[in-house]
Amino acid sequence: MSRNTFKAIGWGAFTLAVMLGASWQAQALDAKTAYAGMAPLEQYLMTDRNAEITLARSAAPESISREAEVLVLGRHGYETAVKGKNGWVCVVERSWMAPFDDPEFLNPDQRVPLCLNPPGARTHLPLTFKTTELAIAGQSKTQMFDSIKAAYDKKELPLPEPGSMCYMLSKQQYFSRKAGNSEPHLMFWFPKTDDMFWGAEGSDSPVDVHQYSPQPITEFDISVSKWSDGTAAPAK
Repeated sequence: MSRNTFKAIGWGAFTLAVMLGASWQAQALDAKTAYAGMAPLEQYLMTDRNAEITLARSAAPESISREAEVLVLGRHGYETAVKGKNGWVCVVERSWMAPFDDPEFLNPDQRVPLCLNPPGARTHLPLTFKTTELAIAGQSKTQMFDSIKAAYDKKELPLPEPGSMCYMLSKQQYFSRKAGNSEPHLMFWFPKTDDMFWGAEGSDSPVDVHQYSPQPITEFDISVSKWSDGTAAPAK
């Protein structure tokens, strides 16, 4: 093999290393800056109102969701699309309801259907409405954090009532590029309490726990084996 051939191989390897390094840096930078602020509101809206109703209802079994109130996101916040009869409320939350430290906070692709029981609707939806209002108003993440904290400090937002929970059983739910549609689960909300109240986060425990600052709330999640349509979820 000639000296020129060795030079060509060496230069090619060096060039590839530089390109890969630049690509990795670009991806890292993109991950940090992709959702630094609100995208145009149109990217968060679903143009087909009926599709959003169907997606919201897919959060719970049909025996619950068929008579639930259904909310859809409009240009000025959530609107009632279907009046309910059983006190439950189904809604598709957007990414401004993710934890403030979530790297995909404000990702316009996120769609998270919930179907809340009456206590959950009374005490969780005010947080949903308030956060949505702040996001649509164009507040920064820091401003939204401070506004939510102040609202709880002033008792303008309620703490969870006893029994507050929701179903999250939709096959179409989408959390993030990493989590995808996650798995079907139930969520239960309490005023901030000890993680071990339910034995959460043990290596052999089926219960996960989340405490998202600045909300003074503890959320317990329990995965279940079936989606809302009754089909089995893949084991994870």
